[in-house]
Amino acid sequence: MTELIAKTAIDRRLAEIVTPAIEGLGYELVRIRLQGGRTATLQIMADRPEGGINVDDCAKISTAVSAVLDVEDPIEDNYHLEVSSPGIDRPLTRLKDFDAWADYEARIETTELIDGRRRFKGFIRGTEGNEVLIEIEEAGAPLTIGLEFEWLSDAKLILTDELIAEMLRQKKAAGVIDEDDFDEIVNDTDSDPSEEA
Repeated sequence: MTELIAKTAIDRRLAEIVTPAIEGLGYELVRIRLQGGRTATLQIMADRPEGGINVDDCAKISTAVSAVLDVEDPIEDNYHLEVSSPGIDRPLTRLKDFDAWADYEARIETTELIDGRRRFKGFIRGTEGNEVLIEIEEAGAPLTIGLEFEWLSDAKLILTDELIAEMLRQKKAAGVIDEDDFDEIVNDTDSDPSEEA
């Protein structure tokens, strides 16, 4: 279990409890966070191994996780449970995420100072062993560096036009988006106003 998935001791304990239920349904835990406040919120991000989770999937996960948490009762106070997809500008929490999203831009933060810095922005270039490869700009030229996966404290894709296009392509390939739903909109914008009369 990496710190990127579960940061605190309670997050790690909760991950141990809910992961079997999530994986039993065929999904993967992407991230878990127990957020404080007047009423605590347990945020769970999950996805399919091949990507593409929808609202019905989140509802199934929520029901299964609620049942397990009711039995285990690891949270003393009342809390809200939120189950969501990772979203377009998703967090990268597993080593395999850096291979799956190679060539897309990301922001990465480390726990250790590396050459005087903890924050890196650049293009993911996959992995090599236990290192995440990221291409950064150094003195105006691209430079690919390796960061130990265990050093990462946060990593997230940056929302770009290329990323949005890829997400739409994936949803279309998975049958989540039906282009026929957009035909009417496209036809309306394609019509010439001078022809109406």
